[in-house]
Amino acid sequence: MTVLVLVAAVLALLLGGAGAASAHAGLSGSDPADGSVLKTEPQHVTLTFTESVSFSDDSLRVLSPANERVNPRPAQHADGKENTARVELSGKLPQGTYTVAWRVVSADGHPISGAFVFSIGRPSETAAVVATGSPDDTAVGRLYGVLRHIAYSGLALLVGAATFVLVCWPTAGATRPVRRLLTVGWVALTASTVALLLLRGPYETAGSVTSAFDLAQLGRAVTTRSGGALMARLVLLAVAAVLLRRWARRFDRADDGAPPPELGARVRQVGALLAVALAVTWAFAEHAAAGIQVVLAMPVAVLHLLAMGVWLGGLITLLLLLRRGPAGQGVPASAIARFSRLAFRAVAVLVGTGVYQSWRQVGSWEALSTTSYGRTLVVKVAVVVLVLWVASYSRRWTARLVHEASPARKAVRVRAAERVRVAQTVGAPTAPAGQDRDTAPDAPAGDGPSEKAAPPASEADTYRRGLRRMVTVEAVLGVVVLVITTMLTGTQPSRAAGEKVAAASAQDSGVKVLTVPFDMGTANHQGTVQITLAPGRVGENTVEAVVFTADGGLASVPELRLTLTQEELGIGPLDAKLKNQKGYWAAYDLRLPMPGEWTLNITVRTTDIDQVTVRETVRITPVPR
Repeated sequence: MTVLVLVAAVLALLLGGAGAASAHAGLSGSDPADGSVLKTEPQHVTLTFTESVSFSDDSLRVLSPANERVNPRPAQHADGKENTARVELSGKLPQGTYTVAWRVVSADGHPISGAFVFSIGRPSETAAVVATGSPDDTAVGRLYGVLRHIAYSGLALLVGAATFVLVCWPTAGATRPVRRLLTVGWVALTASTVALLLLRGPYETAGSVTSAFDLAQLGRAVTTRSGGALMARLVLLAVAAVLLRRWARRFDRADDGAPPPELGARVRQVGALLAVALAVTWAFAEHAAAGIQVVLAMPVAVLHLLAMGVWLGGLITLLLLLRRGPAGQGVPASAIARFSRLAFRAVAVLVGTGVYQSWRQVGSWEALSTTSYGRTLVVKVAVVVLVLWVASYSRRWTARLVHEASPARKAVRVRAAERVRVAQTVGAPTAPAGQDRDTAPDAPAGDGPSEKAAPPASEADTYRRGLRRMVTVEAVLGVVVLVITTMLTGTQPSRAAGEKVAAASAQDSGVKVLTVPFDMGTANHQGTVQITLAPGRVGENTVEAVVFTADGGLASVPELRLTLTQEELGIGPLDAKLKNQKGYWAAYDLRLPMPGEWTLNITVRTTDIDQVTVRETVRITPVPR
């Protein structure tokens, strides 16, 4: 309870004072701006992001109203700025609405995409159609996510099993379950890394699974930050394979009669360096590599990964040894005690680094409930608390087992056993037939062999069974935590969502979005009309209006009118002159002369004879100086 209270206090301190930052990249501005109407054609289109991005030849496309591409050359960084993307447009461009579709890769290795429109001369009735949806909602994206789960699992098994052998019980390196676990961990991590490297190109460019074997695309992927990290991971795994094979041979010689190998400080140091280097390949290409405090976030991410591997992989190793250990050779109580202490420290590191990462990625209490990252993090925290509760029972069974196996406890059992064996009735008549000879007068009633508790070995077995059950539950919950952690690494951090909103506000300061309900004219059917007023300042504004049905679908109405009145100053009503844009209503030249509170009168005609007028207010801000 003390630990939980401290964690809650630290979370309150950190999250309560968190400010805005970035991690996943987001579009912060564009030239031309989204929805703008230009009098003359632009020479190029420039996108600005909240952090540095990389892109391929097809990352930025500008499509004409006829759905023809009008940027003949690929995108480049504008003026050498890594957070920009610019394309030049071809010659004479006809009037109408143009669509800009983009897909770039943020500094943390995740692709992001989007689209916006601008018009030349006047908006056209036709516009290019761009596929929407999440960048990960593709066959390659889903497969890439599964492989990331496998890679994290392989790291946990490899690091956890190796740590158990090096720190807790060196003899375990000669057992078949541990060797199989090390092999499974290495194979899973190596195979998933190779597959991730092959899929990196299609993942970034939204290509097909079959394009994974395109050598040109693979060559480009290797030169990126994420591809380089995957290549480095493969090199480290090759070194790990050589070292594991060498030590396996030494254990094999020990089985043939040679003395068991000694795992000294040098071997532990090499293992620790290799584990750290493997974890760095994740931190270098994930959320820690972008945003605030990168210099601190990188080592924290490495510690978090290693602590996860030591705890979860060690738990699985201990569970296999408790269930399928070599016949006649149980896990020594001293090894279990060492792992218990090690696991406690690993969980403490997990909690500490997790608190920092939560503060860095979430940023506010509100984001815990309003963003996907925050909601997933809440679920992870709940499971971690459950893990800590189960782990407390594991430590209790471990303490009982260690106490049972302690030298002092063994000495007490030996003395008790000897006293029972020599108990006899010296000089007394022979006991009648059928009477227990061990019920000597000097022995308390009920302490004879026929009424004694189970032998000490049975008590140890009971403790081991209890520990095995608790370790099983803890390992299962640990796998759940690992799955949630992998989901978090692929989810846009809450800070990034807040950063994009802040950036959009900086560019489009004061954009107003109003949702006004109205009666659709049928029983129990109430629709809504959404009015977007940008930039929401004095001067020229763009107005867009969308009508929704009661179930949230788009509604087509014969007519939609909007007027604005400044009642305090007696200005208006000003007619916005909305025009039907085939799905929504818009006006691009509404001029508001004064700041203050304006009243919107919205008239929606639902049929040829039915209409309804609703009112709402909006505050118009002055032009910033």
